[in-house]
Amino acid sequence: MDTAQTRSILTVALMAAFADGLKDDRERAAVKQVADALGGESGIDLPALYRDVLLSRPDLAQVVAPLQAPEARQYAYEMAVGIANADGVQNAAETDFLQRLAATLQLPVSQAGAAAATADAVASAAAESPSTAAAPVAGAVLGKGSLSQAELDKLILSASITNAALEILPESIATMAIIPLQMRLVYRIGRSYGYPMDMSNAKDFAATLGIGLTGQYLEQVGRKLLGGLLGGLAGGLGRSVGHQAASSGMAFATTYALGRVAQRYYAGGRTMDGAVLKEAFTALLAEARGMAPQYRQQIEQTASTIDTRSLASLIKQV
Repeated sequence: MDTAQTRSILTVALMAAFADGLKDDRERAAVKQVADALGGESGIDLPALYRDVLLSRPDLAQVVAPLQAPEARQYAYEMAVGIANADGVQNAAETDFLQRLAATLQLPVSQAGAAAATADAVASAAAESPSTAAAPVAGAVLGKGSLSQAELDKLILSASITNAALEILPESIATMAIIPLQMRLVYRIGRSYGYPMDMSNAKDFAATLGIGLTGQYLEQVGRKLLGGLLGGLAGGLGRSVGHQAASSGMAFATTYALGRVAQRYYAGGRTMDGAVLKEAFTALLAEARGMAPQYRQQIEQTASTIDTRSLASLIKQV
């Protein structure tokens, strides 16, 4: 994939992120941070692309013109679908953008429809309340967990391994399930400590840590693209082993650190302020990166059992 194609796909990603105006200041800041970071790695002036998309609204046909290979066009569309659904079921503005994108890319209706249906199912599954096992026990005391430490350890580690496994799957659509699984992990931890929770509470908690959902998804797909994880287009969208392991390790670390900080926050009566939470998350993220290689075999085994056609069912299991 040459620079023109990379630039095209990254521009589509930013256009998808801003399709609904991205009114949340925290999310806007997270997307800008990703653009700044990826820009330095890509050799492309992503901060300038960020400004162009935000202020000028580039012509979609011109943006996707470099994408001639069917695989590249399908990838660009799937990535845009994932970004549009990262913070929940897509709204009317996002749906309109995706329809225009599919038409401009000249994708077969069946291909576009399959990606959109998967994304809708994943977003809907994420919005549903987890099973009653996640609910606080009757008479639970706030800050006193209904799950044992061993049960919490297993819950957090299992989610981390699953997300790492999703990152090594060849299908780009698998990445869509990572954020919903992270949000449901926070949901379950909060409920286990007796707090009334819905998915918006989990999203707000992640935002406090500096994890914008749209920004995180954009970073995931951007690093895959820039890290060479797409491989040669002639043979399909493949992945290199080294970058595959690094991407998988980041998914493990982010999920693990998020779960551990959530545990501290709710066990401590939700008294930790934003600065303390961010500091704790940063430290745990570094620790978890070092842990990921220990679970490589379990991650690979888990990946072999995941059917990307059943991502919604996978999410509901958490």
